Amino acid sequence: MNILNNTISSFPDTRLRRNRNSDWSRRIVVENNVSADDLILPLFVQEGDNKKTEIDSMPSVQRLSVDLLLEKVSVASDSGIPAVALFPVVPLEKKSEDASEAYNSNNLTSKAVEAIKKDFPEIGVICDVALDPYTSHGQDGLVDDGKILNDETVDVLCKQAVCLAQAGADIVAPSDMMDGRVGQIRKALDSNEKKDVKILSYAAKYASCFYGPFRDAVGSAANLGSADKKTYQMDPANSDEALREVQLDISEGADMVMVKPGMPYLDIVRRVKDNFNIAVLAYQVSGEYAMLKAASQNGWLNEEQAMYESILAFKRAGASCVFTYGAIEIAKKLSKG
Repeated sequence: MNILNNTISSFPDTRLRRNRNSDWSRRIVVENNVSADDLILPLFVQEGDNKKTEIDSMPSVQRLSVDLLLEKVSVASDSGIPAVALFPVVPLEKKSEDASEAYNSNNLTSKAVEAIKKDFPEIGVICDVALDPYTSHGQDGLVDDGKILNDETVDVLCKQAVCLAQAGADIVAPSDMMDGRVGQIRKALDSNEKKDVKILSYAAKYASCFYGPFRDAVGSAANLGSADKKTYQMDPANSDEALREVQLDISEGADMVMVKPGMPYLDIVRRVKDNFNIAVLAYQVSGEYAMLKAASQNGWLNEEQAMYESILAFKRAGASCVFTYGAIEIAKKLSKG
């Protein structure tokens, strides 16, 4: 229904400002709200003890050793944030052409998951399923003579997903954009008695420039060099293709889907929400976060208000929840009212 075609009166009988003229009236007609339940906190984990490393391109975000990671998870839990998402910083000596460290049951991510679930069993743990932190070339898949191998990569992703599930991950999140990986991961999880582990598919992940600070954070930027990921991540010019990707992943068993990046792709969030009866998540990626932080540090934006408004935009577009590096700060603002 087109609501504009059903308007029964016009100015001066109708004055839309009436509902805006008081705080209480604005509150009772508000269409969207943000709560801590809408926020997921991404975290970067590194090896070592009592180790914190600042990320220059992501102000206020750090790489944390597992012991300090637990302190951050505690703050997130106390703030009402329902889940955290883990991204490992893998030492160069553990990276390889075949990404075998990705499915090492004693790897950094598995240790972090086990520690979190031991101390905070009530918080959800989401683990990225992709090979770029573990490959010496920085690509999300295996490479042969310059070509990203799809089916061979999917085999490794299945091993990685099972490894993470066995460590205690509640959600595995394939972000690699290989064809057919969701269905194969679902089969691998089910055959390893992990039927309750959820799959969050990065179904519409674009080949975007907004990932730059993230690649600095996990240490894959140097490995990737001047190469790109355009043969598997989506073309930013395409919208209909996103719906095909989402449809395929749902048919393969995805429990929820992701649109990434976020704010430059709110139209995709809306289209997915309108076309599919599934939870749609969005990622306020590192470049988006860095821009807001840089503008606020220069006095061009009010950081607290800008962060909140950006999450409200995601909700208005139809996102069920949002990955954001500002989750704790936003949750604190919400608690203050």
